[in-house]
Amino acid sequence: MHTEIPAPELATSSRLLPENIFEQVVANAPLVAIDLLVENAERRMLLGWRKNPPARDNWFVPGGRVRKNETLSAAFSRITEEELGLSFRLDQCIFVGVYQHFYADNFRGEHGASTHYLALAHRLWTGDLPLQLPQNQHARYRWDYAPAIAQDPLVHAYSRAYFAN
Repeated sequence: MHTEIPAPELATSSRLLPENIFEQVVANAPLVAIDLLVENAERRMLLGWRKNPPARDNWFVPGGRVRKNETLSAAFSRITEEELGLSFRLDQCIFVGVYQHFYADNFRGEHGASTHYLALAHRLWTGDLPLQLPQNQHARYRWDYAPAIAQDPLVHAYSRAYFAN
């Protein structure tokens, strides 16, 4: 169990960074993200077909970046709301671990402009809850069992690693 000490004087910005500033951040610093290993009542895991780089044209787990001055609890609730259509609390999941993701391209798909993520993987059981899955990052979704995901070459290697046990 961890304790978060909120920073009430620091407000989290709901707007995204301007693209030129974000480009500089990606070029010079790692990004911190929360990846969601979403499990339904049938013990199947959720994957989305990525529309955007990096990892475009691969099956990938849902997730999102942690924003400046955002606690992990707040980020988890926001990301689950954005990615699943329902907000979950951090204490409703199991922390799986920290993973390093290195991509040869950036958010624009430019090769040679690499992206580095520190991904905080969290397993979340959603049971039979009706998720409202958005189409902005993923063109379509599928539910599958972990052993099949771990062996599917169309699943990005970083997502396969979550299910390799």
